[in-house]
Amino acid sequence: MWKYNLCLGANLNCGLSVEEQIKLFHQTGFEGFFTEYTHGELTENYSTLAKELGMIYQSIHAPFGKSADMWHGDEDAAKTAVNELTECLHVCANNNVPIMIVHTYIGFYDGRQPTEQGLENYGKVVEEAEKLGVKIAFENTEGEEYLAALMEHFKDNSYVGFCWDSGHEMCYNGSKDMLALYGDKLIATHLNDNLGVKDYSGRITWHDDLHLLPFDGIADWDSIAARLDSCGYDGIMTFELSLNSKPDRHENDIYRCMTIEEYVAEAYKRACRAAAKRKINN
Repeated sequence: MWKYNLCLGANLNCGLSVEEQIKLFHQTGFEGFFTEYTHGELTENYSTLAKELGMIYQSIHAPFGKSADMWHGDEDAAKTAVNELTECLHVCANNNVPIMIVHTYIGFYDGRQPTEQGLENYGKVVEEAEKLGVKIAFENTEGEEYLAALMEHFKDNSYVGFCWDSGHEMCYNGSKDMLALYGDKLIATHLNDNLGVKDYSGRITWHDDLHLLPFDGIADWDSIAARLDSCGYDGIMTFELSLNSKPDRHENDIYRCMTIEEYVAEAYKRACRAAAKRKINN
């Protein structure tokens, strides 16, 4: 899009391979994409295809199933978690992918808090990132206290930044302005819409994380654009969207009535609408 690079996550469960998704994104108008972490050969294919198409391979999303082990695991579990993130960093470096997206924690309402052990473990990963020249973008998810601990600990490290997920802010973070906290470190976005927290008492679960198309939820896209502008973010606008409804929910079901070509075209139209609200490059 004129003045803005628009990217989409190639993690759509749509019957197309990642390579086929990337080609469709390119045909539709997206300038780039990100992928989930896979071992070397597949990622090499994605990187080669990006070069052939002249697309941006914006980031790789690191696995996060072992995130709690970084903070609270025994020595073997923590070492395994560190090694997993380190391996992902090497895949990024070997394929010229500049950013690794990292969830800082997984789990709800377990009463635990950040530990020095966790900071030390993440320190090992950050040290490797510095050696490889790959940046780490910590994402806002559940467990805000873990994100806060890492952003404070690495606040002066140029290889550590922030990935803002607009939908996570609405559900996992109770619509707290995460850009006001970490916008000065913003290096990546996961833009999507959401309906906030469903439970009347405010209890949060992963079922609230819908990843709707922009303008299909209750997000204020004028505010989103203004907040991105206010923190001076002129980088890639990356969208992370889902075709699938969460268990026992049906908000995303309507997307399954579309062909995948129609869905990606609609995603591109919505992304353009969101980008057009920006002022920073206009």
